[in-house]
Amino acid sequence: MTVYTTMSSPLGELVLAGERAPAGTVLSALSVAGSGSAVVVGTQWARDDAAFASVRDQLDAYFAGERTRFEVDYAVGGSEFRRRVWQALDEIPYGRTTTYGRIAERIGAPRAAVRAVGAAIGANPVLIVRPCHRVIGANGSLTGYAGGLAGKRRLLELEHGTVARQPSSVAALPPCDGRPVRTDVPMYQL
Repeated sequence: MTVYTTMSSPLGELVLAGERAPAGTVLSALSVAGSGSAVVVGTQWARDDAAFASVRDQLDAYFAGERTRFEVDYAVGGSEFRRRVWQALDEIPYGRTTTYGRIAERIGAPRAAVRAVGAAIGANPVLIVRPCHRVIGANGSLTGYAGGLAGKRRLLELEHGTVARQPSSVAALPPCDGRPVRTDVPMYQL
């Protein structure tokens, strides 16, 4: 049976959905309510706040700057290509960024597969927990995010301890895989 809950966050209301399993609830979706890719709660779904208590606690701790990794069981689904891309996302450390091209290289895909990598990242059903917000453009600019570019910027700033300052360039962000991040490319303004 599909269960869901909602919770407040710095990005707005989050919708969490999952499937009940013998060992607990397996997270299958986490999205920002009202965004273009938000989970639509099904008529047969049951609200079950308790089923997501651990995930909610971990998200609260993340937003408070007290957690850098999640310990959540989530559904893996998707094609073999998507699963490889998503595994690469799971390996991006907290407070770091990388590019679509670097993800393509990491999974052994040709450079020409960057758009397919972007599509797989865009299909990530569990925002925040699977850190697709840590992927930026090759020139250091912010690019698409299912939770909105303002949300992506907020998450990156949170991870870099700059939420209060709200910098106007990527200068405050650490380099991608050791390469310097361009500081002459403006980021999305909140």
